[in-house]
Amino acid sequence: MSTPALESPWENARRELPFHEGARGFSVILKRNVSISPGGLACVFAALGVAALAIGTGFALVGAWLILPFAGLEVLLLGAAFLLQARHATDYERIVLDRGRLAIEVAHAERVARYELDARAVHVERRGRHVVLRGAEQSLELGRHLDDESRAAFAAELERRLRI
Repeated sequence: MSTPALESPWENARRELPFHEGARGFSVILKRNVSISPGGLACVFAALGVAALAIGTGFALVGAWLILPFAGLEVLLLGAAFLLQARHATDYERIVLDRGRLAIEVAHAERVARYELDARAVHVERRGRHVVLRGAEQSLELGRHLDDESRAAFAAELERRLRI
């Protein structure tokens, strides 16, 4: 396994791009950097919701009853934020080169799209903040889950590996 390391500009941590070598190519999975599990995030949101409702109930008991509907609205908005985050927590891009074919799988929310391109006809382009694979009939944007520096390194490494 070859992993080009990228130095993060705002931390002393290194971001790895795990290109897994195969007998006839490579594979790489690009996904979001999610630092908390969905279960852990649900616990955090539940604790925040309970705290907001408890505070609202406390105010309602001492006569400020108008606070309680706003606390309920806050809990609803927290729930919406949780659902939006959970919907995209498992997004990924999988790129596999095998026997001259480049298979790309892009998962976005509940949708998974699969593409297959001839690796010899694919050109890697870096336009602004986008890495674009141009095939004979279609083009795909990749690297959505990477920062700018990682995206540039990914584009260079992908171009190098496609030309070997």
